[in-house]
Amino acid sequence: MSDYLGAHMSIAGGLHKAIERAVAAGCGVVQVFTRSSNQWKGKPVSDADAALFRRTFTESGLHEVISHDIYLINLAAPTGDTREKSVAAFADEMATCARLGINKIVMHPGSHLADSPETGLERVIAAFDHLFEQTPEYQGLVLLETTAGQGSNLGRHFEELRTIIDGSKFPQRFGICFDTCHTFAAGYNTATVEGYAGVMEQFDRILGLERLQCFHFNDSKKGLGSRVDRHEQIGQGALGLEPFRFIMNDPRFVTVPKILETPKGDDDSMDRVNLALLRSLVQ
Repeated sequence: MSDYLGAHMSIAGGLHKAIERAVAAGCGVVQVFTRSSNQWKGKPVSDADAALFRRTFTESGLHEVISHDIYLINLAAPTGDTREKSVAAFADEMATCARLGINKIVMHPGSHLADSPETGLERVIAAFDHLFEQTPEYQGLVLLETTAGQGSNLGRHFEELRTIIDGSKFPQRFGICFDTCHTFAAGYNTATVEGYAGVMEQFDRILGLERLQCFHFNDSKKGLGSRVDRHEQIGQGALGLEPFRFIMNDPRFVTVPKILETPKGDDDSMDRVNLALLRSLVQ
């Protein structure tokens, strides 16, 4: 497809299968986990698998492939087992993406747990300073994802993401993934013309629109400011169709990847439904 719409696709059967599934569903971009999302250590990617993935992507016509880190990772965790495993897993993700030719890794900033948000942010900054120094083979971007702020999760406020970028020795290595469900649940009202314009003005002032390198397209099961992260099919949740119409027709975001993370049918059929609906919004 000529546009930058796509979906998160399964790697069952091999990493290259995600590319094939994306093409079959009519995607222009795709997001993947490079390993099982609920295991600390992934199966090493062989040279043959890496070459097959690169070749399949090159031949696919897709504009871009983006990685999402595993959900177990918490770079805001205090010193201990979880932090050690998180740093090691993210380093492995960076090295794997370098081998696969993936240049953007989306990640959740993490949870500050029993400590203050400020302490959690300091830990994230320290982790990334270490990771960028220790994994030079990965030259791509890390995309900090906007979150709903559920529990002690960091990233609910644009200012928290800015703190990570400003605190790092490597500010140029960060972009932002704007999740439509998460930002709405965090209290940013994109559901009206005025609200959308205001949120994007805030984003530009605090983070800079040039850092917006990816959207996650999800409707929200819960309401504005609920701080509950629950994805819904496009147009069937509390957000409705308008925020997606605004983004799809915003000339600033034509070539920014827009990735569905909505609930899937048994055969990715809902991806095709949602992609068709989103394309119908373009005026």
